[in-house]
Amino acid sequence: MLQLTKPLCVFDLETTGININQDRIVEISILKVFPNGNKESKTYLVNPGIPIPKESSDIHGITDEKVQNEPTFKELAPKILELIKGSDLAGFNSNRFDIPLLAEELLRNGFDFDLTKHKAVDVQVIFHKMEQRTLSAAYKFYCNKDLIDAHSASADTLATYEVLEAQIEKYPDLTPTIGFLSEFSSQNKNLDPAGMIGQNAKNEAIFNFGKYKGKPVCDVFAQDLGYYSWIQKSDFPLYTKKVLTQIKLQNAL
Repeated sequence: MLQLTKPLCVFDLETTGININQDRIVEISILKVFPNGNKESKTYLVNPGIPIPKESSDIHGITDEKVQNEPTFKELAPKILELIKGSDLAGFNSNRFDIPLLAEELLRNGFDFDLTKHKAVDVQVIFHKMEQRTLSAAYKFYCNKDLIDAHSASADTLATYEVLEAQIEKYPDLTPTIGFLSEFSSQNKNLDPAGMIGQNAKNEAIFNFGKYKGKPVCDVFAQDLGYYSWIQKSDFPLYTKKVLTQIKLQNAL
């Protein structure tokens, strides 16, 4: 059984697309699992404030008409933050997509979000390290069930949680604690969900992109503070900008 010391919020997003900087959430489903085994589930349709491309609607079935009278993300954000407060996070491909996009939506709408307060478990990473499959195949493989209504946030969220439970039962090497699973499902040591700021062996913040790739952020800013200004003015994820600002302030650069 999964060993929890605090609640775990398993969540899934349906969106207007896959661009973390530009796309918006159209549905969010959260399954909150408490240490005593109790569960609480919430699913919200979201008016993204921008047109939903047909190619996205064809995948998840959510159209402009379906969300035109639904609340905006800014209106829902207080409820979402209250639900995940004091919890760890889990999802399927969540480290690379759902968590970065959720963080971006929160910051874009004026709500602070500190990932250091939440451990993150990516069920897809565990799956790929063990079996190399998709969520539907994982659900069939681990739970022997067909995933009905795939790409429905609530169906995907429940399936993700059931797969995580089944993975713990199947693999004795997986310690059923969030600390272990978070570390196991982390592919890289990154300080931002987009993976643009990493850490080296000395635990120094380093750039994972651009002309200063692999260089410590503090060293770069000491020599070329204009690089910080350029990033802040350019189309980078808001959480990445937030992390770089924190580093700059901490080192009084």
